[in-house]
Amino acid sequence: MSKVTARWSEVREAYDFVSAASLGEVEAYLSLETGKVHLQLEPGAVDDMEPLPDDIDDADKYVAIPDKYHLDLGKDLVFRFVSDYVPEDVGTVRGMFSRKGAYRRFKDFLEDRGLLDQWYAYEEAAIERALREWCEYQGVALSDE
Repeated sequence: MSKVTARWSEVREAYDFVSAASLGEVEAYLSLETGKVHLQLEPGAVDDMEPLPDDIDDADKYVAIPDKYHLDLGKDLVFRFVSDYVPEDVGTVRGMFSRKGAYRRFKDFLEDRGLLDQWYAYEEAAIERALREWCEYQGVALSDE
């Protein structure tokens, strides 16, 4: 069986939507038959969105696009970065993540140390690698068109 092909930009955009939203606010699915990405925002959020296909729950036809937590790209990624770049501050960063507002404090911490650009590059590379591996696992080829 040949792989279905999906557009990388659409898969990535769907990933960004589901990762930025609150749980249940955005759903994104990838058709394993056509490679098309289907998005569903919270009801009433956008009036001109195409509805999800009626058979969206058919796991042989559609797979939900994961968010950053399903791909271990949340605070686990933060701790990997800190271990690689500023291992002496692992305890400090762990303390940040024991309270609300951790990502804001973490980014302030990185900015103070001149590491914010390295973090963004590290995060972007990890997202791309994990999302491409996920697509490969799902049997989906990616096009850059």
